[in-house]
Amino acid sequence: MTRMMIDCRDVPSESNCTLAIAGDDVEDLLDAAVLHATSKHGHENGPELREGIRSGLKPADAAMA
Repeated sequence: MTRMMIDCRDVPSESNCTLAIAGDDVEDLLDAAVLHATSKHGHENGPELREGIRSGLKPADAAMA
């Protein structure tokens, strides 16, 4: 299984957040990213947010190279 990640620096924000989250289980990674997006960025949890985050996932090893 490929380790995946999401990086807030890939999405423009007023806070200039630099958090990156990685994990082997995509559903766990999505849950953590949704929690961060709602609690720190004020997004509303819903299917649209989850799909937006899912579309921003990338292999962690490629991003770290």
